[in-house]
Amino acid sequence: MNPQRVLTLVGFLIGAVGLVLQFAISIPASLSAGRNLADALITFFSYYTILTNLTLVLIYLSDLTKARWLGWFRSARTRAMMAGAILLVMLFYHALLASLWSPEGVAWAADTILHYVTPIFYIIWWWIFADHGKLARRDVPLMLVPSLIYIVWVLLRGAIVAEYPYPVFNVIDLGYPQVLVNIVIVAIVLAIFFACALAADRYLARSSTIRTSE
Repeated sequence: MNPQRVLTLVGFLIGAVGLVLQFAISIPASLSAGRNLADALITFFSYYTILTNLTLVLIYLSDLTKARWLGWFRSARTRAMMAGAILLVMLFYHALLASLWSPEGVAWAADTILHYVTPIFYIIWWWIFADHGKLARRDVPLMLVPSLIYIVWVLLRGAIVAEYPYPVFNVIDLGYPQVLVNIVIVAIVLAIFFACALAADRYLARSSTIRTSE
């Protein structure tokens, strides 16, 4: 088994363990709080952290198997996009959310895996093993689309159930004008991260070409 396959499998297992641990914590807690199972599942998958980590697991799986339904997860744009998105997850959590609670035991393990271990591991994996040199500047705005769809979903769901997964999107506490400002800031930060991923992709492609020609 080659090093890429070994590390891809490690990334898959780490991400899967983190998601399973968080699922095992969140769903029983939601049910105990009076939610039904459908509501508990929707709430669980309304977190950007969960969706991005799930995407990483599927990217690793797409590298380990030849399943055709995983084709989107093999694209250079998707993989570069997730490098920027998971970096946002880590930095956003560390800067704004980590101080709001102090998890212990299994909760600490899940929290650490999903917010620190998987982002760092994936970015390194993408840097080393991704197929670089296939991105263009037009890919940067396209990378924003999934995250913007997520934000629209959060606002629509919040308007119905009066619940928001993150404080920066909480219209009840902040009002729509401030939330819209926050959305613009998040979009700009993501665009910067995606542009950095594009620059890194081009650098790595050039470096690979130079090494090959030597």
